[in-house]
Amino acid sequence: MTTRTLSVKQPSIFLPVAMSLVALALVLGRIAFVGVARAADEGAIAHTWQLLIAGQIPFIVYFAVKYLQQQPKQALLVLALQVMAILAACAPVFLLHW
Repeated sequence: MTTRTLSVKQPSIFLPVAMSLVALALVLGRIAFVGVARAADEGAIAHTWQLLIAGQIPFIVYFAVKYLQQQPKQALLVLALQVMAILAACAPVFLLHW
């Protein structure tokens, strides 16, 4: 039985992390340009952030279903990376109570 190593080129691995980084960049960009004050209504940045965070779920579920039984150690490492990226994108939102 040959085991393949998981490649970072697989979309189910890199897309969730990339989406989290873009979501984090949106939040940090808003803080840099507007500040930390709460807006009267949710703007385009907030909606885009929500779509980026929620849009990762199908990719992560697909990855988990496909690879957790085949390569559990590598898959768990990738899932941990994906979860850490999500937490990094969510942290400023929760800490600033947006």
